[in-house]
Amino acid sequence: MKTILHISKYYYPDLGGIETVAMYLAEGMTAYRNVVICFATDGIYSEEDIRGVKVYRVPVNFSFMSQAVALSYSKILRQVIKQESPDAVHVHCPNPFVYPLVCMCVGKETKVVLHWHSDILSKGLMYHIVKPFETAILRRADLVISTSPNYIPDSKPLQKHIGKVRIAQNGLITERFNLVKSDEKKIQEIRERYKGKKIVFTCGRHIPYKGLDNLIKADAFIQSDCVILIGGKGPIDKELKAMPCSERIKFLGRLEDDTLRQHLYAADIFAFPSNTKAEAFGIALAEAMYCGCTPVCHTIEGSGVNWVSINKETGIVVPLNDVKAFANAIDTLNTDQNLCNRYAAAAKRRIEENFTKEKAVAVMMGLYEELL
Repeated sequence: MKTILHISKYYYPDLGGIETVAMYLAEGMTAYRNVVICFATDGIYSEEDIRGVKVYRVPVNFSFMSQAVALSYSKILRQVIKQESPDAVHVHCPNPFVYPLVCMCVGKETKVVLHWHSDILSKGLMYHIVKPFETAILRRADLVISTSPNYIPDSKPLQKHIGKVRIAQNGLITERFNLVKSDEKKIQEIRERYKGKKIVFTCGRHIPYKGLDNLIKADAFIQSDCVILIGGKGPIDKELKAMPCSERIKFLGRLEDDTLRQHLYAADIFAFPSNTKAEAFGIALAEAMYCGCTPVCHTIEGSGVNWVSINKETGIVVPLNDVKAFANAIDTLNTDQNLCNRYAAAAKRRIEENFTKEKAVAVMMGLYEELL
């Protein structure tokens, strides 16, 4: 059995969007033996078996400009390669610290796959430091994976390597969002809490590119009777809460998984106002669509968001940063239940047919069959 070594910043139980993809690929690509190397969050080197996946964790010594630095990484990577003899190394990008190490430690006989979740979007000092290593790893790569066709044309680093770029979508772990017995009562309680009004819901980390300021600005132009529920937390919390708005906007704070799922099923509309290509795919958007929540989002050049949700098919897409158009889209859906229901059904179907973890693993398996 051939072996794939996955290089991810972190790994289960430390999960973000990229780490979730690394997890379901490592667990789902069962035709191969899967091994993971990642940073340790507790500063201690460890080796463990997690649901059949061997995981090596490398202690971090310090961080530099938000990048973890592990002085023993090169030594441990060489040891893992010698011990595991991988046929392919699968690097989840961006992770610029490991780029030169992969170029130095991985032999020519081993394939290198770059899973290009996002460009490095900061173009300051950090990018100038790592750009030569980014260029080198792209030249070394045998295969580059983009998570959507939309991302490729606007990604400058990928343009010189377009011939080896392929598409493999992200996938939703649907079992996390299937209804359970206790949900029905909770969903009803949420709807009763807001006295049967239409519910516009959004949830995510409160950071600038999520565009939550635009949603709050849109409040002034929404004519239909609804509440706007904003879940999540983040560094711009105070700034968002200080913005002028009506009483229908409610900040819910961080939501546990069960509470998030229940709000998605209780809501009528999922507001997804992200407004830069830092939102490279939109997994939260896919989650809402799977739960039958009709999305409203912006046109974002170079982002997979408009590949996940199709305008006037699975929801409504409005021009970038047009808060009046965003408000009008919410009003349209709130006042036309048949239209909202039709989009919701199409949205759920689109996720089921294209963006589940099973679909994503199957596409990646096909790419690996060609590569190896």
